[in-house]
Amino acid sequence: MLLDLAVDVAREAADLVATGRASASGAVDVKSSPTDVVTAVDKASERLIAERLLAARPDDGLLGEEGASRTGTSGVRWVVDPIDGTVNFLYDLPAYAVSIAAEVDGVVVAGAVLNVATGELFTATAGGGADVSGPSRSGARRLTGSRPASLQQTLVATGFGYRVEQRRTQGAVVAQLLPRVRDIRRFGSAALDLCAVAAGRIDAYYELDLNPWDHAAGALVAAEAGIVLAGLPGRPFAEPMAIAAAPSIAAPFVELVAELHPG
Repeated sequence: MLLDLAVDVAREAADLVATGRASASGAVDVKSSPTDVVTAVDKASERLIAERLLAARPDDGLLGEEGASRTGTSGVRWVVDPIDGTVNFLYDLPAYAVSIAAEVDGVVVAGAVLNVATGELFTATAGGGADVSGPSRSGARRLTGSRPASLQQTLVATGFGYRVEQRRTQGAVVAQLLPRVRDIRRFGSAALDLCAVAAGRIDAYYELDLNPWDHAAGALVAAEAGIVLAGLPGRPFAEPMAIAAAPSIAAPFVELVAELHPG
């Protein structure tokens, strides 16, 4: 089963990531900007994940954040983020995750997001619902999101890009959004943000310019929990705006995000 494999490999990668955290600051590179970082542990985690997945299913494809890319012949492709929330990982903030999703013919059908710092595991299968379980690996709980009564009672999470000009614009949007909702949260991991909407810990989430590995598993968890996934009007989810919102406020929240992002 694809989900079982994703969970097993995510657990092994999480052990590697947890072991490497203490020395992670000694081997840090940058990517798109000085604040867009990658560690040797990110790369080692992705290597491990790729090796384990392809050893089990050698005909599958794979896409990873740190460069792993393989075209398969089976119709299955794995979409991998070896550490979603690398800055949190560096600072030992307890919100960084291994995220593994399986696509069949381009559609995500299974996903696992494992918060390395807490041991909390979010899982979903297409049509099979979404669950969360703790580090004891027992007592899985079905996820059904929240039901805020209005935008004014909606707790919203978001994330920011790495380029200075982009961050300036995104900060201005938050300043306009804040008076119209309950409050804003910024956790630093798109995968965990999407899972938090699914768990009802926040009511809505939006972010620009995510990559497939950022949202593949988390978006399935959210969707299977009954969360509404949307983009800006006329655009698909995450192209370029990713919006996830509780059904009770989804329509007005999408309208509000579109109003604040007219481009």
